[in-house]
Amino acid sequence: MLMDQSMASDSNNKGLLEYVRKSTPPPFLLKTYMMVDDPATDDVISWNADGTGFVVWQPAEFARDLLPTLFKHSNFSSFVRQLNTYGFRKVATSRWEFCNDMFQKGERELLCNIRRRKAWANKQQNAAPTQASPQESEEDQRSSSTSSSSGYNSLVDENKRLKKENGVLSSELTSMKRKCKELLELVAKYAQFEKEKEDDHDHSPKLFGVRLEVEGERERKRRRAEISESASILLSQSCK
Repeated sequence: MLMDQSMASDSNNKGLLEYVRKSTPPPFLLKTYMMVDDPATDDVISWNADGTGFVVWQPAEFARDLLPTLFKHSNFSSFVRQLNTYGFRKVATSRWEFCNDMFQKGERELLCNIRRRKAWANKQQNAAPTQASPQESEEDQRSSSTSSSSGYNSLVDENKRLKKENGVLSSELTSMKRKCKELLELVAKYAQFEKEKEDDHDHSPKLFGVRLEVEGERERKRRRAEISESASILLSQSCK
């Protein structure tokens, strides 16, 4: 009698555990849904236009800044492989867009219906080894290989983009250094000009106590105006 009660209790516990397992989405799916649904990260990852899938707009930033906050890695290729094992499909060639019929905006409860394909395949093999499908195994390997290749190509493209941006920044830095040098030269010329003006001012002729403007004075005014205009142009260019 006691043995029967114990067996019944174990059966009930297993049934309860199975119910909880089926009603609770896998952590990977929950974390992915949280990242996609967060409006603060829409420039990196977001829902597509109709909410039937999501797009990773910036794979490098996604791997570097978002993945480590929820997962124990920063590997974009590993993330894509995980998506494949849960039945997600890459539906665009020009961007990283993924879809699953049970992964939709505003339908979080549908996540419970997504099952990990690899776990299902292992279970089928253990239960009936003679019915194992080699075609499915080949598809998993091909999917994993494709996702790894795609992740590598994405990183190569990102590296090229960063090199290009670095070249532009280097060119801008060189231009700024040249403008600063020219500006410093103008400042030195202006300081020398003011010194000459002060020296000449002490020796300029006077008529009835009023200093006369000689031709050299007019030339200095013209030079000072040119220096001031050049300095203004350089400053305006430097601030752009």
